[in-house]
Amino acid sequence: MKIAVSAKGMDIDSEIDERFGRAAYLLIIDTENLNITVLDNAENINAAQGAGIQAASMVSGSGAQVLLTGSCGPKAMTAFSATNIQVFTGQTGSVRQAVERFKQNGLQPADQANVGEKFGMTGGTGGNAGSFSSRTGGRGVGMAGGGRGMGGGGGRCMGGSGQGMGMGRGTGMPGSGNLPPAAASKQESLAELKKQADDLQQQMEAIQKKIKNI
Repeated sequence: MKIAVSAKGMDIDSEIDERFGRAAYLLIIDTENLNITVLDNAENINAAQGAGIQAASMVSGSGAQVLLTGSCGPKAMTAFSATNIQVFTGQTGSVRQAVERFKQNGLQPADQANVGEKFGMTGGTGGNAGSFSSRTGGRGVGMAGGGRGMGGGGGRCMGGSGQGMGMGRGTGMPGSGNLPPAAASKQESLAELKKQADDLQQQMEAIQKKIKNI
């Protein structure tokens, strides 16, 4: 069996990188002989978006059936679910230790993301998976007609913690400037979720095409 592990280094005794999509390396390990194939994930470390999807595509293309990592965001989890790759989050220590825990059946697969989007990005704000304010990271969302938007979100990362609050003057939804604050907030949240859903759909279609070509 082949196992993918997010790592900070290129050998089996490297420390696990808690960030999946923005891990320094993805190690593909053959559990029979511990042979390692190193996938350099450098181009995804500071990617503005899509790091988890791209890293998930690399894992899928490697033939790995399992991923061991510290954290995994919602889009990557959706991609792994579509390709029947089991994900085991919360892993710490060395790559070797995580592989041994897996071989001894001491792990339980995750059924959902355990961090928000853009987790681990330099200057990013990926917080807990269930928190909308953490995922939006305090981005100010303006409303049409010069309205002001305000978003507060605190994201906690395993490598550090950050909180952000931003005010934005922007290009919100047309006509929302006259809405009560609660209604405007709901429209902004709905628009953000619809955009995320559209992005995810496009990325999933791209992954499916890659899978068919493998």
